[in-house]
Amino acid sequence: MSGRPPYRVLIVEDHQVVAEGLAALLNEHPELRVVALAGSVGEVEHLADIERLDVVLCDFWLPDGTGAEAVAALRAHQPEIAVVFLSADQSDQVILTALEAGAAGYLVKSAGGADVAEAVRRAVDGEILVPARQLAKLLSRRREEARRSREHAHRLDTLTPRERQILGLMAEGRDNRDIARELSISYTTVRSHVRHLLSKMGARSKLEAVVRAAEWESIPTDH
Repeated sequence: MSGRPPYRVLIVEDHQVVAEGLAALLNEHPELRVVALAGSVGEVEHLADIERLDVVLCDFWLPDGTGAEAVAALRAHQPEIAVVFLSADQSDQVILTALEAGAAGYLVKSAGGADVAEAVRRAVDGEILVPARQLAKLLSRRREEARRSREHAHRLDTLTPRERQILGLMAEGRDNRDIARELSISYTTVRSHVRHLLSKMGARSKLEAVVRAAEWESIPTDH
């Protein structure tokens, strides 16, 4: 180990038995020393400025938030700390969030003890432990989501103020005659507006337009 002090490790895991097991496992390696355990974001925030740490081994889902939030609290005081996530959640979105939080690695909880210890060591040395193929796939998905988000925003931006009013009323379950009375315009005018907004949103029905607006988190509320 070239005579350097052991790497100081914080374990963030809300299941006490699991946390203690991980601590025992890592402490078997002379180059690693677990100096603290935390079971929540709040506990991490308390430790952030009083413990000098080299690496955090962190679960993603915690009782009061996420591991990404815990890591942000740590890095506000110790920006150089290395991060490895250990979680049962293997969803792309969670892994992407972990990487955006600065994780060097993301392991599933079924990983062997030797793999966990090796990941902690290598993270401190600055290595990225997510396989390149998986990382490329995740980043490609994120780019596609960003592209779709821009497309959705563009479609919504093309709606006129009146069309947005009508979309909001449609979301309340109003039919065309109700909308005409509410806005003091003719039934024929409402039908024309509905036809135009469906075209702009790429929807085949009023229900589909409302569903799309909800999915895009843009249901107008002002009439």
